Amino acid sequence: MLAAGLLFAFSLATAQVASHVSTTADASNSSHFSTTPALQPVGRPVARVNGAVLTDRDLLREMFNIFPYARLHNGFPQAMEADIRAGAMKMMVFEELVYQQAKRNNMTVPPEQVTRGMTEFRKKFDSPQEYRDFMKEEFHGSQQLLQTKVERSLLIDKYLKLKVADRSSVTMADAKTYFDQHQDRFQITESFSFQSITLLPPPNATASQLKEERKRAEDALKEAKATKNYEEFGVLAEKISEDDFRVMMGDHKAADRSKLPPAVVNALTAMQPDQVSDLIEFDKNTYTVVRLNAHIPQGTMKFDDVKDSLRTQMQKNKTEELRRDLDARLRKNAKVEEL
Repeated sequence: MLAAGLLFAFSLATAQVASHVSTTADASNSSHFSTTPALQPVGRPVARVNGAVLTDRDLLREMFNIFPYARLHNGFPQAMEADIRAGAMKMMVFEELVYQQAKRNNMTVPPEQVTRGMTEFRKKFDSPQEYRDFMKEEFHGSQQLLQTKVERSLLIDKYLKLKVADRSSVTMADAKTYFDQHQDRFQITESFSFQSITLLPPPNATASQLKEERKRAEDALKEAKATKNYEEFGVLAEKISEDDFRVMMGDHKAADRSKLPPAVVNALTAMQPDQVSDLIEFDKNTYTVVRLNAHIPQGTMKFDDVKDSLRTQMQKNKTEELRRDLDARLRKNAKVEEL
C-alpha cells in the first residue's frame, strides 16, 4: 500500500498519480467552469516557504485534490475557483512546512518503504507506455526525481501520523460520554422521509396552459400510482418531476414537518409507508404527488443508532483541530511568501 499522503490525482499528461507528485485536467468544457491558464502550469513560482519554492504545478495538484471533478470539465466552477485556490495554497504550504519540520527532526523513511511506494505507484498506470509518458512529462525520465517525490510524500505522512493521526483516536466510551453530556444535540423533530414528483406551471400561464398543466398532473398521478416500489417511483421522478429533488430520485430524506407545506403534511400524516398520495396542490397551480417512505416521530436518538457516525465525526473534528494547531505552530516562526 502507498502511504495515506499519496492521494491519487491525474498527471498533466496522462493518468492517475500520487497527490504529492502531480495532477492533470482534460475533458469537456462547461459554461459554469473556468478554463483559466492555471490549468496549463509551467513551473512558475507561486509561493516561497523558508526559501523553498512551490510552483503552479504544486498548486494545481492541490486544487485537484480539493475538487477532482474539475478534470472532467477542463476547469473549476467559477463561483468556487477562488476558494479552491486559497485552500490549495494553504494546504501545499502546510505540507511543505511539515516536510521541513520532519527533516529538522532527522526523520527518515526506510529505503524498502520508498521502493515499495514507487512500485505501487507505478501499478496505478494502465500501461507501461502511459507510465513512460508521465515520467517524461513530469520528471524528464528521471527515476531519482520520482523517488525524491515519493520519499517526500512518505515523510509527510509519517510526521502527520505521529503528530495528528496517532493523537486523534476516539474510543466508543468517549463517544458515549459525549452523547450523555449533550442530549440536547440528539433530539429529533417529527419528520417525514418521502419522494415527490412535482409539476410547475410556466410563468404567466394562460388559462389554457393551466388547464393543460392540470391534465399533465393527473397523467403523472396515474403513472405514480402504478409504481410498485422506491426505485420505480424514483425513476419516474427523475423522468418527469420538475423540482430540485428529481436528481435524487425525488427523495427528500428526513424532512422536518414544520418546513413542509401544510397540504403536503396533511397528506403524509394520513398515509402509511410505501403508499402514494393523491394529487396535491400545495401552491396555486403547482401540483405534487408524494410517496411516503417513513414517518419519524419526535424524540431522542438512541446511542446505538448514532454511535458509529458520532465517533467518526468526533475523530474527524479532533483531527482537524490537531492539524490547525500544528499549522499554527509551524507557521509561527516560518517565512511564507505568496508570489
